[in-house]
Amino acid sequence: MIHHSFTPRPITEREKRIIQLYADCQLAMTPQQFYAKWDVPQEALALICCRSLSTVRRWFTRGGKHRHPQLHDLRHLALMNFLLEHFEAIPPELRQQLCLANS
Repeated sequence: MIHHSFTPRPITEREKRIIQLYADCQLAMTPQQFYAKWDVPQEALALICCRSLSTVRRWFTRGGKHRHPQLHDLRHLALMNFLLEHFEAIPPELRQQLCLANS
């Protein structure tokens, strides 16, 4: 359990709207779409989605071994696509907050 030494901020109407916008967001990109757009090996897809290489390979197979990616995999790929397209437009201080400090 994580113990915080501070009092959490109350949620305002603004934050409630932002949470709802995020929850309603259909940001998604299939592995096939990502793979067709970016010339990356399947190992990169595994790294982006925190999946094993064998799981990623099953996304591209047909038949009984085929697996569908989960919704969070689709969101990871869409977010990575966004970062690859707009990386230079992200201010350095925001990159740091997004764990992209060594850019």
